[in-house]
Amino acid sequence: MALMTKEAYLSSLRKLDHRVFIQGERVENVPDHPISRPPAMALAEIYQQAGQEDMKPLFTAQSHLTGETINRFTHIQQSVEDLTKKILMLREMGRKTACCFQRCAGLDCMNTVYAITYDMDQELGTRYHNRFVDFMKYIQSNDLVPAACMTDTKGDRSLPPSEQEDPDQYMHIVGEKNGGIIVRGAKLHITGAVNSHELIVVPTRALREEDAEYAVSFAVPADTKGVTFIYGRQPSDTRRLEDGRSDVGNLYYGGCEAMVAFDDVFVPEERVFMKGEYPMAGRLVELFAAHHRASYGGCKVGVGDVLIGATAAIAEAHGTEKASHIKDKIAEMIHLNETLHAGALASTGKGFPTPSGAYAVDPLLANVCKLNITRFPFEISRLAQDITGGILVTMPSLKDQENPEIGPYMKKYLGGVKGVDSEKRIRILRLIENITLGTGAVSYLTESIHGAGSPQAQKIMITRLADIESAKACAYKLCGV
Repeated sequence: MALMTKEAYLSSLRKLDHRVFIQGERVENVPDHPISRPPAMALAEIYQQAGQEDMKPLFTAQSHLTGETINRFTHIQQSVEDLTKKILMLREMGRKTACCFQRCAGLDCMNTVYAITYDMDQELGTRYHNRFVDFMKYIQSNDLVPAACMTDTKGDRSLPPSEQEDPDQYMHIVGEKNGGIIVRGAKLHITGAVNSHELIVVPTRALREEDAEYAVSFAVPADTKGVTFIYGRQPSDTRRLEDGRSDVGNLYYGGCEAMVAFDDVFVPEERVFMKGEYPMAGRLVELFAAHHRASYGGCKVGVGDVLIGATAAIAEAHGTEKASHIKDKIAEMIHLNETLHAGALASTGKGFPTPSGAYAVDPLLANVCKLNITRFPFEISRLAQDITGGILVTMPSLKDQENPEIGPYMKKYLGGVKGVDSEKRIRILRLIENITLGTGAVSYLTESIHGAGSPQAQKIMITRLADIESAKACAYKLCGV
C-alpha cells in the first residue's frame, strides 16, 4: 500500500495509543476532540488530494527507493522539477485549507537526514544511510506522517548545551543498552506532532566536542513509551467548543503545535541516524533550514491567496471594491504574495544534487524567501484589516442572529450591499479575523516570523552565503580602483 485514503489516515490516528494532553486533560482520540479535530482534518486533506485524478501529478511521485507511486510528502526529491512541484503542492494545500497543514517540516527533515546520513557515512565511516533508507521505505510504502522534531527548549540561551544547569534543556543521549540508546529532553513548537505516526528527532544547532551527547538523530513511533504530547494553545481556540462553531471563521481546518517530551525513551539501534557526530550537526541544521525556508514560499502564499480573496469579497460586500484606494491596496497584497512565491520558485530553479543524489534548494535564495516571509504576511494582513474596517473586531456573534429579540437588529443593520445579508457578511469577516487574529494567525503570522528560524537566522545565512568579495571586485573594476 503506497497511498492511504483520507478515511484510512483518520482511522490510523484513532488507533494510535499516544499520550496527548489538551488543557490539562488526556485526549484519547485526536481527530474526535473539537479543538484538535480541525488540524487533523487539514492534514487529512493531503490524503484526499493525493487521491484526486487531477491532483495526482502534483501530490504523488515515483519513489526512487521502491519504484512505487507514493505521496509526494514522503518523496526524496530527485530533480529541480521535484523541488518545484513541492512548492506548487504546498501553495495548493494553503489554498485548500487556509492554515498550516503540518507536513512540510517532516518532508524537509526527511530530505535533510537522507543527505546528511550519506555524507556522514562517506566522510566518517558510519553506517547510518542504509538505516535511514530502510526507514524511508517503511514511511513511503505505508504512506505515514513523520513529524520533524528540531527545536529544543534551550534553557539559558547564552549557554551551549553541555553548560546548561539542567542538561535536559537540549535533547541528549543519557545511556545505552543492548540494541539501542536512551534519550531525554523535549522539543517545542512541533507542528502536527499529535497528527503524526512517527517522530524524527534532529539537533537544533551547531555543536562542539563537549556537546557530543547532544548530537543525536533518531526516529520513534509517536506512541513510544516515554513520549508525551502537550498541545499548544491558540487564540480563540475554545470557539471550537461552541455549538455550531459559527464564530470560528475557518469552519473545517486549522493548524497545531505541541511540546513533545521524551522521558528516558529507548531508541533501537536501527532507528538511530546520528550518535555523537557533533561536526555534522551544524550542516544538518543549515540544510534543513534551506529546505524549510523555501517551503514557506508555498504554504504561506496559499493562505495569502485565501486572505486576498476574502478581502476582495468583503470589499464587494461593502460596495467599496471600485474605489481607487481599495484597488491599489488589493494590488499591493497580490504583489507581496507573488513576490514570496517567486523567491521560493527561484530557490528551486537553482536547485542542485547533493552527494546522496537528493536535490537541495539554493540556500541563499531560500533564506531571502524566508526573510521576506517574516515581513510581507504582516503587511498583507494589515491591508486586509484596513480594507475590512473596525467591524472585524466588534461584530456580534452569529448566535445573536438566532435570538428572536435581537436577531432582527442583526439582519437589518449588519448586512452589506443588496444581495449580501448579515450572515454572509459576518462569515467572510470571521474568516479574515481567523487568518489575521485568531487560530489561523498562528500559522500565517507568528509562524511566518519564527517558523524555520527567526529573521536574524536568515540574515546571518544571507550574509554568510552572499558573494560580497566578487561584488566588491566588480565595483573596483568599474570605478578604476
